[in-house]
Amino acid sequence: MKSIRVAVAAAAAGVSFLGLAACSTPVEAGAAAIVGDQRISSSDLNANVKSYQAALERANIGPDQLTAPVAQFVLFSMTNQLRYQQLADKHGVTVSETEIDTALKDPGEFQDPQMNLLSKGVSPADARDYVKAEVGIRKVMDKFGGAGNQQAAAKVQQEFNSIKTVFSPRYGTLQQGQGFVDPGRFGKPAQTAQQPQG
Repeated sequence: MKSIRVAVAAAAAGVSFLGLAACSTPVEAGAAAIVGDQRISSSDLNANVKSYQAALERANIGPDQLTAPVAQFVLFSMTNQLRYQQLADKHGVTVSETEIDTALKDPGEFQDPQMNLLSKGVSPADARDYVKAEVGIRKVMDKFGGAGNQQAAAKVQQEFNSIKTVFSPRYGTLQQGQGFVDPGRFGKPAQTAQQPQG
């Protein structure tokens, strides 16, 4: 079984389903990030961080196993969720409650639905909106030709990157392909992920 540390390291380094480009435009007071025309408030981020930390504790995973501060990791996940949802909405994709329920039970890469969510910076207790957005982006990909189609992947990547995302500098500086390169006010610097051998 892959460790949560490997998954978190990859995500913290910006290795996710889609790349994350960030703009350096200032954000409004009280915002952790602005994604397109939607705001992630600092209070929403704090609530998600608290829930995520409690989920890590229940799974016996210490914060020292993460290669990025929890606030950055959760914020990264929250911005991805909004971008996925905005693309699904743009392309008229809907996701049913049954599809969300099925996706929540998917054992996925870690053969454990809860561990899969934790590896994405999502508390299992607060996963429905994230999973809805994730299923939605898969359906967008299917509309364009499927995950195995390079043109479809390039089209989704282009549209994903066109959604302007601005982070509050309080949470660090994000660089394309490197993830958060400084801790901001909220923790230790992110480390470069090591690729597992084998």
